Amino acid sequence: MSMRTGSEPGTARSPLRMRLALALFGLTWATFGVIAFALTGRPGWTAACGVLMVLTLADAAIIVRHIRQGPHYQPGRDIPPYEPDHGGRGRFSR
Repeated sequence: MSMRTGSEPGTARSPLRMRLALALFGLTWATFGVIAFALTGRPGWTAACGVLMVLTLADAAIIVRHIRQGPHYQPGRDIPPYEPDHGGRGRFSR
């Protein structure tokens, strides 16, 4: 759990659509690499591009999942920031 300081922007959002575009760009080039290296008989490079293709596909799937989850609860402007710990004793310490 991260501490809310009150100085973060109230409308901050993760650039998920940009990340998805970059993942799809990488997926396109990895697929092109698999096809090109397979046709030229380079099995090592074909395998490397295949691994990269699987990783970018998994990344794109995770990003799509995050986009579909929608915005998560964030405290509004009417919620004051949490009081930071000033080095005092913990709640359960003796």
